[in-house]
Amino acid sequence: MKKNYFKYITLFIVALVIRLLPFRAPNLEPIMAIQMPFAKVYGGLYAFIFGFMSIVIYDSLTAGIGVWTWITAIAYGFVGLGARFYFKNRSGWKNYAIYAVVGTISFDALTGLTLGPIFFGQTFTVALLGQIPFTVIHLLGNVSFAIVLSPVIAKWITESKTVTIPVMSAVRV
Repeated sequence: MKKNYFKYITLFIVALVIRLLPFRAPNLEPIMAIQMPFAKVYGGLYAFIFGFMSIVIYDSLTAGIGVWTWITAIAYGFVGLGARFYFKNRSGWKNYAIYAVVGTISFDALTGLTLGPIFFGQTFTVALLGQIPFTVIHLLGNVSFAIVLSPVIAKWITESKTVTIPVMSAVRV
């Protein structure tokens, strides 16, 4: 399928703007809901880039770039690659929901249980206890977005409407 870069960039900007909204839970975001249809339709590389750059650009605009940026960016990139393999012969809201659960738990376990203990002197127990409410909210958001948004996004990025502009023929007087 031909890639529609306008739709890709538009959804990237939408995800970024939503993440920049004030007073939003820090893990209530549509990245995975957008990334899954991209993985199915455009392939693993585009899904990887979407997840990776979503983290890098957001961090560069907010908290700054740090070791957490690279680990979470790579992890979200791999969530996109995994989605490519999972969605190779699957589609539908149920499969988006299933992958949202698997992808979220994998991402949160990898990032939430390693960054604090390895780089910031946090004990594993503190990291685990802090990760539980974060992951619950992350799961609720990602699964909800996967059920509602992912099928709509998949349909939008796969439709190829041709826009025709009617041209008035010369009128003779």
